[in-house]
Amino acid sequence: MNPDPPHSVKPVTCEYKVVEITTVTDEAIESVLNEWVAQGWTYDGLQFAMRDSSPRPCMAFVTFKRESADSTGD
Repeated sequence: MNPDPPHSVKPVTCEYKVVEITTVTDEAIESVLNEWVAQGWTYDGLQFAMRDSSPRPCMAFVTFKRESADSTGD
């Protein structure tokens, strides 16, 4: 005899968003953060790309993630 199954729980998947910033300034980073967080994404990290000839980053990549219900329809 099988007991009743626990309440059905849908699996959660995680989506990622990567935004490239080619002009790396505090204003550009702030703008990207505010734009994507307002759209429901959660900040995940920031990576800088450097050149040997410059002390400033030449690019930055901002990553965001968000959880979404599994779309398999089960």
